[in-house]
Amino acid sequence: MHVSPRSFVDHARASWPLARAGAVCAVLAGAVTALVVARWQPLTDLDRSVADALHRRAVAEPGLVHVNRLLTDWLWDPWTMRALIAVAVVALWWRGARPLAVWVAATAVVSALLQQGIKAAVGRDRPRWPDPVDSASYAAYPSGHAMTATVSCGLLLWVLRRSGARRRLRRAALGAAAVSVPGVGLTRLYLGVHWPSDVLGGWLLGAALAAFAVCGYERYAAHGRTGRAA
Repeated sequence: MHVSPRSFVDHARASWPLARAGAVCAVLAGAVTALVVARWQPLTDLDRSVADALHRRAVAEPGLVHVNRLLTDWLWDPWTMRALIAVAVVALWWRGARPLAVWVAATAVVSALLQQGIKAAVGRDRPRWPDPVDSASYAAYPSGHAMTATVSCGLLLWVLRRSGARRRLRRAALGAAAVSVPGVGLTRLYLGVHWPSDVLGGWLLGAALAAFAVCGYERYAAHGRTGRAA
């Protein structure tokens, strides 16, 4: 019986650090969600103080508000992120990596459903201002922009690495992700359409989902290679 150069156990062990990081993010996301649902006073007070300070600044700086609206409504909009995922899925399918393409697409769909399900379950109101600089609909928690950007950037970075993209391209993508994920959260706060804990929850949930998706596929792929080599 031929033994694969890298066994299923080796692949599983290689994914443990990422799985642990995903588990930590999931636990923290659960804790933040519980505190939001319980309306824990220290958290709500912190949310209000940060939101008030940012809103005062936004009202006084209409030019910066315009920049933030362009970034959040176009460059980092969830549909922009989903379009990037769609391009990646089509490219993977075209190259014959169809199980990976399906996995990435399914993860994006799960992310959207999970996000909307939690919003409906928590039902948190968004900040309300007498002089708003922007508006948004539906429930506040978690931030869909923050969660979608985190999941999408995580998946795209993983796909580039797994597909053997050039190091320069991977570095550029990493730089873009390092700006986009925190950047989109900050735009939502600056525009006064989310509480800080909404954004934090979105980041944590997105990171957990992306980590679990990557680990799940890597273990599935390793198991398949081991089975074929047996």
